[in-house]
Amino acid sequence: MSENQNLLAEQRRALILDEVRRRGGVRVNELTRKLGVSDMTIRRDLDALARQGVLEKVHGGAVPVVEASSHEPGFEAKSGLELTAKEDIARAAAPLAAPGTAIALSGGTTTYALAQRLIDVPDLTVVTNSVRVADVFHAAQRTAGNRQGAATVVLTGGVRTPSDSLVGPVADQAIAALHFDVLFLGVHGISPEAGLSTPNLAEAETNRRLVQSARRVVVLADHTKWGTVGLSSFAALDQVDTLVTDAGLPVDARTEISEHMRLVVAGDPDSAPGGADI
Repeated sequence: MSENQNLLAEQRRALILDEVRRRGGVRVNELTRKLGVSDMTIRRDLDALARQGVLEKVHGGAVPVVEASSHEPGFEAKSGLELTAKEDIARAAAPLAAPGTAIALSGGTTTYALAQRLIDVPDLTVVTNSVRVADVFHAAQRTAGNRQGAATVVLTGGVRTPSDSLVGPVADQAIAALHFDVLFLGVHGISPEAGLSTPNLAEAETNRRLVQSARRVVVLADHTKWGTVGLSSFAALDQVDTLVTDAGLPVDARTEISEHMRLVVAGDPDSAPGGADI
C-alpha cells in the first residue's frame, strides 16, 4: 500500500501487530508488499515487537504470543502498543472531565495519555493510584509554577505493580474513604463473560474499590482489549456507564457493548461525548 510508505515506525508496528493478531501469523514478504517497505525494515520492526513480548518471531515471519491470564506486561512494554488509538481515545475522553470536579484515573498507558490532556482543565481534584499519572500533573505544576486552577492531585499509596500502579490494602483503604464524580479506568481486558479483568489479583481489588467509589465509570480501552480475559474480574459490563474506544472495534462488538453502556468511538461524530453529562 503506497499510502503506508511514510508511516512512522510506531504506526507501522501497530499495523503489523494487528495483522499478526487478526490472522494468527504473517510472513515478512507479505508485510513488505502490504506496507511498501524493505525486508530489512520489517525485520527490524519484528525485532522491536518481539523485544516488547507481544509477538514471537518464527522463520520467515511472526506469530502471536499466547499469554497466560496471569501475565502482566510492564508499563514500558504496553506504552509502545496502539499509540494512535490511545491518543484518539484520550482526545475523545477529555471532554468528560468537567472543570471543578473530582475525578479518578486508574493506572495504565491509556489513562496516562488522558492525563496529559487534562493538565489545563481548571480546578480538578485528581485521585490516582498511578505513579505515571501523578507525575504528569506534578511535572505540569513544576513547569507552570503556582498556576491558578491547577489540579489538586491525591496519590493513593500502596504496593507498586509492573504497570506502575499502586495497589493493595493501603490503596484500597484510601480509595474507600473517597468519592469521585467520574472514574477513568484503564483495563487489561473486557469481554461479555468476564466483564473487566486484570492479571493482577491485588489490582483487581483496588480497581473494584475505584468502581465502588465513583458516581460514573468511564472505561478507556482500545479495540485489542475486547475479548481479552485476565486472571481476575473486578466489574461487570453493566457497572460501566461509558466505554471510549477506537475505530478498530468490530461492528458486532459495538452492538454487544451498546446493550450495556454508552459507546464512544474516537473519531465518530455520531458517538462523540457532549461534555461531562454522561
